[in-house]
Amino acid sequence: MSPLGHAARLVRTTAFKLLAAYLVVFAVFAVSVIVYTAWHTRELIQGQVADDLDREVRFLSDQYRIGGIQRLVYVIDRRTRRPGSSIYMLANFQGEVLATNVSDLPIGLLDRPGTRFTTYNRPDDPGTNIHVAFVQAMILPGGYRLLVGRDIEERDTLRDLVARPAQWAVLLIVVLGLAGGVFVTRRVLKRIDSMTATAETIMAGNLSGRLAMMGTEDEFDRLAHSLNAMLDRIEGLMQGLKEVSDNIAHDLKTPLTRLRNRAEEALRSARTEDDWRAALETTIEESDGLIRTFDALLMIARAEAGQGRATMGDVDLAEIAVAVSELYEPLADEQGLDLVVETQPVTVHGVKELLAQALSNLIDNAIKYGRPTGGGRGRIAVSLRREGPDAVLAVADTGPGIPASERERVVERFVRLEVSRTRPGSGLGLSLVGAVARLHGGSLTFADNAPGLVARLVLPTK
Repeated sequence: MSPLGHAARLVRTTAFKLLAAYLVVFAVFAVSVIVYTAWHTRELIQGQVADDLDREVRFLSDQYRIGGIQRLVYVIDRRTRRPGSSIYMLANFQGEVLATNVSDLPIGLLDRPGTRFTTYNRPDDPGTNIHVAFVQAMILPGGYRLLVGRDIEERDTLRDLVARPAQWAVLLIVVLGLAGGVFVTRRVLKRIDSMTATAETIMAGNLSGRLAMMGTEDEFDRLAHSLNAMLDRIEGLMQGLKEVSDNIAHDLKTPLTRLRNRAEEALRSARTEDDWRAALETTIEESDGLIRTFDALLMIARAEAGQGRATMGDVDLAEIAVAVSELYEPLADEQGLDLVVETQPVTVHGVKELLAQALSNLIDNAIKYGRPTGGGRGRIAVSLRREGPDAVLAVADTGPGIPASERERVVERFVRLEVSRTRPGSGLGLSLVGAVARLHGGSLTFADNAPGLVARLVLPTK
């Protein structure tokens, strides 16, 4: 990109526009303050000069009243000899000047009482420089004209002393502001370009790309952290979707093939009504298994999408534990297992049906795989207790358990360990429990029961 194009790109950025707007506001504010200060200083000096002139005129009027015109001429003559003296002029009613230290005053100035600005010259500097003064004129008794004034060159000098540095200061503010704006904008643009490049990489299909973090914990780092967490979640969902698709294609292919083969076998070999009935019953049984699998997948998808949050309410977890355990107690006894329940009153915020389904899956797994490996009668313990801010619903069995290296895998969809391959099931039971736990802001963990397995469903209480 050419330097001109790069500069145009910088100017179009939001950061540069914000800095430029702030610079304009600050410059206007600075200029306003400077102008107000200069004006206020000028007015203050003007007021002081007016007060000094008023006191001077009153003093000279008193001298005239006390000693007459001769004393007034004497006092004015002495005052004009002082360094840096004021401007004086005294004339009679005919316009003849009796005492003065200025020349070239406008005609008729002494005939108009009051204060005003006027030009004048100095007798020792005739015709070379025109000066400006602020004067006050008055008519004394007897027709004498008195004028007293002050040169305002000092006021103008002070104004220049304020205005010139102020102009350079404003120019310096603008230059430094623009330079700072370019510097800050380039840094911001560099971070945004990095984020844009990463986003383009992700859009191209590389979901492993992540936004760079500088470690400054500024707003860009916080944004990058949030987006990276979102990308981690998206990558996990996409990976899960891929795995589910692969698992569905692999695990459902067998029952569908078996269903088709049995239908073909019935068409080829069935001769009697009983043969057809048996074939149809087998087909229905296989179909029911497929429906249960898809129902489980749908329930997991809804739980992970958070669709159940709208129907959440206060749930008595102890009531669910007792009711589900009573439902499975006959089946456990039939399998040679003693099912015992120990609960405490615990209330959680959640969906009653999903929590009951999760506990049912845990107990069903314990019944299927919880019998002791050495034979004899086994035991399943369902317990509910409060641990700090959490409710812990645990199902413990006395079976062979799950190796520690496999405990994270068993909650994935369609994952079945080798010992369970000969048992009925789809490998979705624990996946559903994990999804329900995440929906309620909890977790599903496994531990060794020595012997056996302990499945812990941890849920936050109210």
